[in-house]
Amino acid sequence: MTTAAPGSAHNVTRNAPLATSLEVATSFWAKFMGLMGRATLPPGAGLWLGGTNNIHMMFMRFPIDAVFLGAAATDGTRQVVQLRRSMRPWTGVVWFARGAEGVIELPAGAIDASGTAMSDSIRLAGVA
Repeated sequence: MTTAAPGSAHNVTRNAPLATSLEVATSFWAKFMGLMGRATLPPGAGLWLGGTNNIHMMFMRFPIDAVFLGAAATDGTRQVVQLRRSMRPWTGVVWFARGAEGVIELPAGAIDASGTAMSDSIRLAGVA
């Protein structure tokens, strides 16, 4: 199950939005399914997969950016521990992102559009 876009992701370091409409995968099945079966991911949208450090692009129909985040700091922000740009459908896999405790899947180009870089601080809002 995913929530109906209650949250957002903001790059605090760059003062730039990553996702203004962030869905949250709240079950094992929702995390497994991710964005599979969707035709596209609109600009400003994203999917938070908490508690994971790997993703795959099997059965995907479009490229995505992936921002892997570490554990939440005392101020609630999370540090970027790995970035993957324009992961191609069917071929992209991240087997293990060291230090990651979740990943935001975004439309391809979102990382560059926000200027997001390694070690930036990201604030997730509306995410349990």
